[in-house]
Amino acid sequence: MKYLLLLLLLAIPVMGIAQNNPESKYDEFILTPEPPVSPRITGPVLYGLRPGSPLIFRIPCSGERPIKFTAKNLPEGITIDEENGILTGTINNPGSYPITLKAKNKSGSVSRKFTLEVGNKLALTPPMGWNSWYIHYDRISDKTMREAADQMIASGMVDFGYQYVNIDDCWMMKLKSKDPDINGKRRDEQGVIIPNKRFPDMKGMADYIHAKGLKAGLYISPGQHTCAGYEGSYKHEALDAKTFADWGYDFLKYDWCSYTKVAGKKSDPDYFTRPYSLIWNELKNQNRDIVFNLCQYGMGDVWEWGSEHGNCWRTTGDLGLEQRNNLPGFYSIGFSNARHAEYAQPGAWNDPDYILIGWVGNANKMAEGTPTDLTPWEQYSYMSMWSLMAAPLIFSGDMAKLDKFTLNVLCNHEVIEVNQDPLGKQAILLEKTEQKFVMMKPMHDGSISVGLFNTGNEVNEISISLSGLGLYGKKRVRDLWRQKDIGKFADKFTTEVQPHGVALIRIY
Repeated sequence: MKYLLLLLLLAIPVMGIAQNNPESKYDEFILTPEPPVSPRITGPVLYGLRPGSPLIFRIPCSGERPIKFTAKNLPEGITIDEENGILTGTINNPGSYPITLKAKNKSGSVSRKFTLEVGNKLALTPPMGWNSWYIHYDRISDKTMREAADQMIASGMVDFGYQYVNIDDCWMMKLKSKDPDINGKRRDEQGVIIPNKRFPDMKGMADYIHAKGLKAGLYISPGQHTCAGYEGSYKHEALDAKTFADWGYDFLKYDWCSYTKVAGKKSDPDYFTRPYSLIWNELKNQNRDIVFNLCQYGMGDVWEWGSEHGNCWRTTGDLGLEQRNNLPGFYSIGFSNARHAEYAQPGAWNDPDYILIGWVGNANKMAEGTPTDLTPWEQYSYMSMWSLMAAPLIFSGDMAKLDKFTLNVLCNHEVIEVNQDPLGKQAILLEKTEQKFVMMKPMHDGSISVGLFNTGNEVNEISISLSGLGLYGKKRVRDLWRQKDIGKFADKFTTEVQPHGVALIRIY
């Protein structure tokens, strides 16, 4: 049986996920099968919004276009774009609204249950999307952001649930800059923040992203200036919240940065919470839903109080600055984030920072992007950890240089299903040694997702006790990266895992 499992684990499909994307040196390591030509609806099965807030939701659906989308039991006020599968409108009354989504093309049809939860909770599953920081840094522009939205559609990432197109730092005017594009008056006579000349129309940019059924995200600091020295929100919190809502943004990353200079004494009971509580209350007063990301690097045990002031919170320092020490930096960041599993729940997520694969920049130098130095197996481990930990899946590599292998890592619907599971549980560490670790995540249907990770430099045999998980009798085990059943097992499951690699399974 051991040798049969090894053969199964080494079997590699011939084709990758996106035939139209360029090849990479890792094509031979592609594990994710091509999606079928018939429609397949994926992504979250529930979505939260507040009464009266505008809804924009693009149905994640792979398959050959054209596809006709319909929906049964749409609530009053919501309509569907049948060509593109985009739900829009508003619902005024709180409640749970079950819908049946349908997609049909010349090769087949599919339906899927989907629920709109109208209340006071957003981000009922972890946010998915892209952020500009780790590839564009201070070179970001309106043009690059619009292109990223185009690339999210063209690459097929939208077909697997990626929906946020988020700008990070450097869209405002910069303090003491000599560059005429970013130097100038930072606010107008009414105090409204002024974007720099690389962003001539912030509302127009959001409208462009929305027209594709996607969501737009922004960044700023509660301090006087951002990490990169651009205008912050200090003493303009209410006005900035209104401005961002008026512009049409759906996500806000709020980065501590210079706030230390005005935060007061650390002995103050609200030292860490004050800036986030202030802007969070202002965001809730706006006429649109804005998912709020607390970026303050895990200070003050943010996981203990983050859910009272936002939807997700950074638990560590910047992953892009984490140094490799025997293992790539994402492991140490992930282990730190894993310690706080008990605090994750629908609408409130531990955030260990972004997915840095494909072409990424050098965060220390804010340099141009180069291909990742992570091995293929390390990239599978990275995505597996983040999915098991119910972390926001925010890619921050170059959207213009997405290759087949990178998309195979980012766009496996069974792996993403682990991340987007509506039960909202974060995986716990069952076992950890110098050579391996095991993570376990309970799923809403009663199944269990397990990651068997090899942190050694040689092929390692790793086992999981099914009885230790409370499972008795033969259970079906499925390989999620290869999307195939491995067999039925009782008592124990054992497999060989590649160096720095993972076996990501789901036990039914």
